[in-house]
Parts: sequence; structure tokens; C-alpha cells
Amino acid sequence: MNDALKTFQISVVIPALNEGEIIASIVRQVREVLDAHGQSYEVIVIDDGSSDETAAQARSAGADVYSHPYNIGNGAAVKSGIRLARGKYLVLMDGDGQHNPVDIPRLLEKLESFDMVVGARTPNSVATPQRKWVNRIYNRFATYMCKHRIEDLTSGFRAISTNIASQFVSLLPNEFSYPTTITMAVVRSGYSLAYIPITTNSRIGRSKIKPLRDGSRFFMIIIKIATLFSPMRVFLPVSAFMFLAGLGYGLFRILFMGGRYGPTSAMLITMSVVVFMVGLVSEQVAQQRFDRSEGRH
Repeated sequence: MNDALKTFQISVVIPALNEGEIIASIVRQVREVLDAHGQSYEVIVIDDGSSDETAAQARSAGADVYSHPYNIGNGAAVKSGIRLARGKYLVLMDGDGQHNPVDIPRLLEKLESFDMVVGARTPNSVATPQRKWVNRIYNRFATYMCKHRIEDLTSGFRAISTNIASQFVSLLPNEFSYPTTITMAVVRSGYSLAYIPITTNSRIGRSKIKPLRDGSRFFMIIIKIATLFSPMRVFLPVSAFMFLAGLGYGLFRILFMGGRYGPTSAMLITMSVVVFMVGLVSEQVAQQRFDRSEGRH
């Protein structure tokens, strides 16, 4: 059979940027684990414009390597891997040594009953206190937006059906917030999500995430995806806040300042109605978009 036409049960996609020191070891460990697992597989390393020997090291360890001509982003590397994957199921993991390949069979076992399974980092995982605190905030915010408990929004270690992942490729950003996007897209589209506890290791090399820049981007991604899939979770609280602020300020002026209701209160209440109506229309547009996408699959 032509290699280009060959299919596999499992595709492991590993995005990598300047991971020449560790990538060969990761690929070998993944291959050892999946050889013992007994199902057909491929290991795809997406070299995102590395300036070191990442591609050569991954290839020497037995991975299929696809190289970006320059650094596009972690999310872009994942998207390339999803497009190239020939497996029925995808396993996505980082290339910096944080994730233990031994956990892959646990993800795949759980995937028999769920559409996506994510490795949720336990308190024993290596991370700074600030990072753990920020992740808790993300998880709670995403839980509200999705109306589903999100245990680890930003974990890059997950398994998912390739068909489902392919539906959301166009939504994934090119930077580091792809786990946020695909998690919320899966949940808000009605697919099932499960978590398994994992313990991550210290990364090898320097972190590519810039906390200030990428932290604000994660919040914007959460709002963006919520607006795409459930707009009223965003528009309704804003509308309610503006209405109550306008009403409260107006009553305060009447009861305590001896004045009239005032244009500021009227403007806030009027804008609250406008925001609510925009949310309603957005909800209908989102539903129609979802119905069309369902009809194509």
C-alpha cells in the first residue's frame, strides 16, 4: 500500500520548537508505549521553524517530521498535525518533556466512552504557584461559559477523535491558546469531555509562553469561543449589569439627590436593552451556523 494512503488507529501529534535536546527521547518513549499497546500508530512531529536539530533528532527516533519554513506558532503546528494525521484517533502532547507518554493508554482507554479526553494536571505537577492560581481562574471562568465543569482548560495533553478535531481546525488560533479553544468548542458543540489526572514534569529548555501576553489572550479566546457557541453567556450578564446600574443610579438621584431620573440612567437602561437584543440575534446566528456545520458531517 502507498504510504500516503495508509491509515492508522492512532496518530500522535507533537508540536516542537527548538526541542532538539529532548525530542528524540520523547519520540522513542511514545513508540515504546504504543508498541506495547498493540494498535497501529504514527508519530508526527511538527517542527515549527526550529533553529536547532529538532527535525533531524525527531526523524532519527522514527517520527514523521513536517517542518514549517519559519515559526508560525504552537497552535499552527497543532493544526498542521491534525491535517496530516491519518489515524482514527489523535493524541496531542507537548514536545518539551512535560507530558509522560506512559499516560497515553489511559487517555485512549477513556476515549472509548468519550469524544475527547484531557490530562488534568494534579497539584503534584511541576508549576509555579502563580501559574496554578491563574489556571484555577481560567478553569472557573470557562466552567461558567461552558456550563460544564472544566478541570484543566490549558492542558496540551489530550486525545480526541480525528473527525471531531478536524471540525474545529479553522477555529484554532496559531499561538498557545489552542487547548482553550478546542476544549470550549467541543463542550459547546455537545460533544462529551472527560478528564484523567496526570502529573507533569519540569519542561526541558526555556518556556515559550509569555505570561502577560498569553494570559490576556487566553481570556479573549474564552470570550470569543463563548460568543461563537453561546453568545447569551456573554451578552446577558453585560445587559443585566447595565440595566441594574442605570436603574440604581436613577433611583439614587431621585431618593437621595432630589433630582430627576437623568439622561445617564436612561442611556444605560436603553443600552442594556440593545445589548440584550444583540445577544438574542447572535444566539440565533450561532445556532444556524451550528446547524449548517452539523449538516456537513
